[in-house]
Amino acid sequence: MVSYKITLLPGDGIGPEVVKAGVKVLNTVAEKFKIEIKYNEKLIGGASYEEFGTPLTEDTLKTCLDSDAVILGAVGGYKWENLEHNLKPEAALLQLRKSLGLWANIRPAKIYSAFADASSLKREVVEGTDFIVFRELTGGIYFGTPRGYDEEKGFNTMIYYKEEVERIARKAFETARNRAGKVHSIDKANVLEVSQFWRKIVHEVHKDFEDVELIDMYVDNAAMQIVRNPKQFDIIVTSNLFGDILSDIAGMITGSLGMLPSASLGSKYALYEPVHGSAPDIAGKGIANPIATIASVAMLFEHTLQVPKAAEIIYQAIERTLKAGYRTKDIMTEGGKEISTEKMTVEIIKSFDEIYHEQGLGVFTL
Repeated sequence: MVSYKITLLPGDGIGPEVVKAGVKVLNTVAEKFKIEIKYNEKLIGGASYEEFGTPLTEDTLKTCLDSDAVILGAVGGYKWENLEHNLKPEAALLQLRKSLGLWANIRPAKIYSAFADASSLKREVVEGTDFIVFRELTGGIYFGTPRGYDEEKGFNTMIYYKEEVERIARKAFETARNRAGKVHSIDKANVLEVSQFWRKIVHEVHKDFEDVELIDMYVDNAAMQIVRNPKQFDIIVTSNLFGDILSDIAGMITGSLGMLPSASLGSKYALYEPVHGSAPDIAGKGIANPIATIASVAMLFEHTLQVPKAAEIIYQAIERTLKAGYRTKDIMTEGGKEISTEKMTVEIIKSFDEIYHEQGLGVFTL
């Protein structure tokens, strides 16, 4: 039996509730596939600030560095909005990503057929949508220097190094090979020199993946195309800033941010988290949507635990549960059955068990 160490960072707001749900699914699936999981749970964000006066302690960081993967709930809330920048809960996440070397943020935009009518777009436009945004996470304008502002001007620096572009492009092409074999590289090369450089390096990397189709697209057109015809995309690869914006657009066409998982990967470490925020207004009410965190657990099985079959069945279980009409409050549709966070988790686990046995899967030993 293979054993893995996973650090849990529930965080703030609804974070503890959705992480609890994710762990229940993780334990169920790991048992089926004969994987041993050892957990360490630590504070982060506002919860850490209240206890230790800092959003990320050295002890928490050390524990993460000693893990195979990290599962994060959410950080932030109104309570800490007026703190200095380096003490805000969100600063912990930026520091964690940098310390773990998490340079690739992966956000799937998948439409579950049973939930297609919840999208703000027409069913015929979104049904069948299944693409992934690969966002470069540790470079670009968010980290470039110099930066600042005074009474007369504000300024930031958008800079990319060859290695930063190469590694995210290579990851995108490798993934595309196992999917539809198509990559859209998104930039603003008609205006920005840094985007011209981005495009040049992506094309150089593409020479090693000539079996994969490469399509260049300007970011403004990409934003329009995601809304107009999302099914044309399979893999999108883009810079930090553009990826931040496009992945949120992609998220909203799925119907709810509560449905969206994400993975942040580096050369050694991985962090899995739902895309949604801490939602302090509904914390503790038992109505948070756990699906994004459960889908993030599916990504953990795919990328860290290297058991894609487990991930596949988790996604199928989510689809089956939605098809049965079960809904949390944020995704409630006409004729749906509104249930709690805990009940949604139980129903997805039940669906997983059903599918597992229907497929006649025996015991997996890794």
